[in-house]
Amino acid sequence: VPGPLDCWLVTRGIKTLALRMTAHCRNAQLIAEFLSQDRRVKQVFYPGLPTDPGHALAEQQMSGFGGMVSFIPSGGEAAARRLVAATKLFALAESLGGVESLIELPAAMTHASTAGSSLEVSPALVRLSVGIEHPDDLIADLDQALSA
Repeated sequence: VPGPLDCWLVTRGIKTLALRMTAHCRNAQLIAEFLSQDRRVKQVFYPGLPTDPGHALAEQQMSGFGGMVSFIPSGGEAAARRLVAATKLFALAESLGGVESLIELPAAMTHASTAGSSLEVSPALVRLSVGIEHPDDLIADLDQALSA
């Protein structure tokens, strides 16, 4: 049961939700487009990309494509670990839904317990929870980290 402070925080936050979601979606779209055109990236998972298998369905069901972007760097797990360690604006964390941009390696973090099962994710998978910072700054950070 939420307490009075929890309720007040929700009431306060809901007032800017549409603005924040617009920024999340815009930034994630720009980042996904950048990553999908970069030779240092093997695969990008984002429903806002026309090449994504779920794109047509997402267009029908969603008013925006969300702030989550996943991708696999061309260099595999080692490249993914270097990239995550080299980012400066993305915080290494498992949390989602804040205004700050986060980065994680799901196979070593949120999905570690699925190793060896049919639910296992690639150890090279990188997941971004894209925040509301300026998209040029986020893209520049990923660009430099991809070269690490």
